[in-house]
Amino acid sequence: MKSNVYWARLLASVALLLAGCTPLQVVTHRVSASESTVPVGRYALDPHHWHISFDVDHLHYSRFVIRFDRATAQLQWNARGMEDSTVRATIDAASVNTNVPLLDRMLKGQDMFDVARYPDIDFVSTEFVRTGNDRGALTGNLTIRGTTHPVTLNVIFNGHAVNPLIKQETLGFSADGHFSRAQFGLATWYPAVGDDVHVAIQAEFEKTGD
Repeated sequence: MKSNVYWARLLASVALLLAGCTPLQVVTHRVSASESTVPVGRYALDPHHWHISFDVDHLHYSRFVIRFDRATAQLQWNARGMEDSTVRATIDAASVNTNVPLLDRMLKGQDMFDVARYPDIDFVSTEFVRTGNDRGALTGNLTIRGTTHPVTLNVIFNGHAVNPLIKQETLGFSADGHFSRAQFGLATWYPAVGDDVHVAIQAEFEKTGD
């Protein structure tokens, strides 16, 4: 029932947004791949258009995907584009979602994320090294369970434009990377569950200030 209410509200919101623009504006919408077109300023993660997941080896059969349902992020975009910009993201560890309720409770418990003591998973960028016109290696400090280690993400700048639905400057990114879960005190169930964690991210940011 709650799910039906959520989707009904979401569809109603989309209908209201669409009322503010023509179908032609949506169909012909284009984004710029040039970072130089992006206005300098503060941007926040679009609460409806993002995805963060961790996946790990499961008994060598497949990589089991764990997603998170709540997160926030702030981006400070500066004149030199990605090379001069910074990002900070916070994931609500209690929002972990595997589609298996029992496993969700285990992941939230003391043997894994221990969300009662460590409710947040944080990432704070420290360095960006360009590897192509629209991409680069973003290194930052990742904190899980109160333990911090550097992690590098491969980031792609997908583009920038004024979103035709909400009329705001919007940026899009894709990113992925790897880290050892044992470094953060998450060695439970090894080796049945692998140590290497693959992170996959899709994110849109909306301009919130200068």
